[in-house]
Amino acid sequence: MNIHSRDMDEKPDRDAAAEALKVLRKWAKGASAAEISQLDPAVARLVPGLMPDNYPSMSREYPEDFKVDEAYKAALPDLQNGPSSLIRGAKQQIQHVGISNFRLPIRFHSKNGPDLTLETSVTGTVSLEAEKKGINMSRIMRSFYKHAERTFSFEVMEAALSDYLTDLDSFDARLQMRFSYPERVKSLRSGLEGYQYYDIALELVEQGGVRQKIMHLDYVYSSTCPCSLELSEHARSVRGQLATPHSQRSVARVSVVVDSDADCLWFEDLIALCRRAVPTETQVMVKREDEQAFAELNAANPIFVEDAARLFCAELQANHHVGDFRVIASHQESLHSHDAVSILTEGPTFAASSLDPRLFSTLFHVG
Repeated sequence: MNIHSRDMDEKPDRDAAAEALKVLRKWAKGASAAEISQLDPAVARLVPGLMPDNYPSMSREYPEDFKVDEAYKAALPDLQNGPSSLIRGAKQQIQHVGISNFRLPIRFHSKNGPDLTLETSVTGTVSLEAEKKGINMSRIMRSFYKHAERTFSFEVMEAALSDYLTDLDSFDARLQMRFSYPERVKSLRSGLEGYQYYDIALELVEQGGVRQKIMHLDYVYSSTCPCSLELSEHARSVRGQLATPHSQRSVARVSVVVDSDADCLWFEDLIALCRRAVPTETQVMVKREDEQAFAELNAANPIFVEDAARLFCAELQANHHVGDFRVIASHQESLHSHDAVSILTEGPTFAASSLDPRLFSTLFHVG
């Protein structure tokens, strides 16, 4: 009888390897430790739960002098760039995958003063095609670090985004930078000054080959209820009863698409726009005359949450730097156990039928 052996030079495929592993493990169940010890250590490691006598001993000391050469790097496993057969779950496109809260000091321009170096939280994501296992997330950080020493602007963000789009071979990407921006603000009457801090985020989005520049700003103000103000005045005038209207710390998150064809929209410009819309910004440095002035300012500008959204809207519509926009306002009530909220959008960028269930809780401002 002639036995035709398989051509040993033929490269085995994945199925052949799986079949060979099955045979090895079946044999190992009935083999002795001595028989297993005669196997190549690399092969013996494929047998679960068994440690052959000739398994190489491992060093427990960190090899400080070990140097990595190109050949060694090329031999390192890279599961994230493995074949689509390694994908777990549905082979479905992922719209955003990347890193969040990668922090580093970034230098920003200010409108009327020197550059400022601010601790910045960076989020960078790319799209992932259905047939790709994953991405090497460190490439986003490495691409960003190439530009981190430059004073940042949307143009620098675009260069960083282009780099990691190319490095990761993706078609859509997003880069967001969050920081707290300081501005010196004068008190209302005493002449004192103090730093007001504004939570700002810059976002650069590329989708379908189109890029959008977006700026987000949280503006904190006091809102005096117009109804409560009128009722308080009624009690004073009709019954001689002392009464005070309720007011509360309130937050508006203003998000704007920055018109690429317009001049620069400075952080200070967006802050000033919000201050014109709703002038009752919370104060930093206050003496008695400032506290009285703030009470008068609130009485002169009573505001429902609906009013706030529309007042911000009017200022945004009048600004030629601004394209699509969204205003989210939250009046964190002192009368009620709940908050009063409103959302106003213009244009398709921020239009959405569903809301993040915790959206409004992110507007709570810690002084």
